[in-house]
Amino acid sequence: MAFYDFCVNPDESNRGLERVRFQLRANGLPEESPNPLRAGIHSRGYLPHVKREGASYFVTFRLVDSLPKEVLMRFEREQAEALRRLPAKATGEQAEEIHRELRRKIERYLDQGAGECHLRRNEIADTVADALRFFHGRHYLLDDWVVMPNHVHVILWPMPNFTLSEILKSRKRHTARQANLILGRTGETFWQRESYDHWIRNDEDKARIRRYIRMNPVKTGLCRTPEDWKWSSAWSGWSAAAPPPPP
Repeated sequence: MAFYDFCVNPDESNRGLERVRFQLRANGLPEESPNPLRAGIHSRGYLPHVKREGASYFVTFRLVDSLPKEVLMRFEREQAEALRRLPAKATGEQAEEIHRELRRKIERYLDQGAGECHLRRNEIADTVADALRFFHGRHYLLDDWVVMPNHVHVILWPMPNFTLSEILKSRKRHTARQANLILGRTGETFWQRESYDHWIRNDEDKARIRRYIRMNPVKTGLCRTPEDWKWSSAWSGWSAAAPPPPP
């Protein structure tokens, strides 16, 4: 994924970075790109996200209070320690399994419903769902998605001339503004700045992620079947719903 970032001591060699580079070479992807937001390694001072132009992505973004900093830092320390324990000849798959375990920990924590869970409010969840759907077919192709009480999962494919970073910045900025209006406040942070993304490698990977997205509200007790949850691609009403107003 490298879906989640983990903190790296700047005084130590970044072994995680070297493993990501190894994985890129093994998959025939460039380590460097004229536009790192489109392809190659996109680093923000943490373990870098892997970008692949023309790929579909599984993205998670969450409310600002959904995961306390101390909890995230504990998860990241555990991940960093697991990476340090890997032998020098460890495979990319071994490192990826450690990244997957961090994702699972964070996803389990989010599903507990931490924070104020503003997305439980129907009008705010509607705003986010409409914003996701609005640029489908123009800026990106939208696959499965779900709005949970404190986070959002989505699979999307950026169309040519649009980057994942640009898309997420636009959708988060718009929905934060609208949500704050509904909540009767101005200028307060709504979304956590960082979004987590994972480029989808193959059909098997996509099928697994689609199942996870569709079943997320069921597994957390929000509904009995995926089709019962209005704020997801599984709800049949979205196919018949009128296009949302311009954001």
